[in-house]
Amino acid sequence: MEEPGSAAAPPEGRDERSLEALSLAGGGGAAAAGRQLPEGRRATLASALELEGTVLREGRLTQFVANNLERRIRLSGAPRGEPPAGGGGSSIPAIDPGALQDVVALAGQVAAQVDELLRNVHCGLQALTALSVGCIQTYRDGVESLGEAADLSIRAMYALVARCEELDRAMQPVPALAKRIRDMKGTLERLEGLCK
Repeated sequence: MEEPGSAAAPPEGRDERSLEALSLAGGGGAAAAGRQLPEGRRATLASALELEGTVLREGRLTQFVANNLERRIRLSGAPRGEPPAGGGGSSIPAIDPGALQDVVALAGQVAAQVDELLRNVHCGLQALTALSVGCIQTYRDGVESLGEAADLSIRAMYALVARCEELDRAMQPVPALAKRIRDMKGTLERLEGLCK
């Protein structure tokens, strides 16, 4: 017979003695005689099961869920001949002090390992933070240096343009001077031609 509350009722003809025992437990004397039809037998079995728990029917399938299933499981695990402790209540086994000490020791080891892990994470985060700050400072210094260099380049360019303008103004008399030099050269050539 299956555990109460764990499965549906067995189909007909599978465990006749178990079905008859359940029928007798529910007051089905006629079913114990084995003279009823299978449908009547199933009805008597269902009524016997309803006294012990909840019966759900889906077509020809009958499901049974026992009342106090947890208590029945505990009772099924108790040794034969020993009454359950507390007048049928849940029996709590004695706690092993050695197991408790082991649990405390393991908890201490886990706590120490967690502390070590947190220290390592803290150190790693500090190193990453310092590296990030260094990178940001280097970037800032680079941007400031680039700005200063660009400013100096712009000033130098303006100074060069101003000097070029001054040079252009200073070179304005040069064409007239060149023309005069050419005239003087031509006059000298004519003089040389006359002297020959």
